[in-house]
Amino acid sequence: MRKAHIVEGAAKPAGQYSHAVTANGFVYVSGQGPADPQTGLMSDNFAEQIRQTIRNLETILKGVGASLNDVVKINAYLADLTRFKEYNEVYTEFFPSAAPARTTIGCQLYGIHVEIDCVAALPK
Repeated sequence: MRKAHIVEGAAKPAGQYSHAVTANGFVYVSGQGPADPQTGLMSDNFAEQIRQTIRNLETILKGVGASLNDVVKINAYLADLTRFKEYNEVYTEFFPSAAPARTTIGCQLYGIHVEIDCVAALPK
């Protein structure tokens, strides 16, 4: 069964998409950026943008009954791949061990340094 979710307290979607979709025991979280959902503001600091983006994923995961510990796959999009080492250091704060599978891609992003989406297994 497929169910689309808009999670209260998460940043408002910027387009026609759900925060997440649950299906067949998994949650698929749409790409999130670094805007603070309460204020709509975002830091210019690269590391803080990564932290806020992962916190935004965490908010959505909690809203559907999962957590960062349930994440099985991360897709990260960086505006500047030369900052991969810094990205990886911040990422490790949230996933210190048994890290999920991950793909990191360099791409053009409009006004942000990072966007991240994920797939998580829903707890039974």
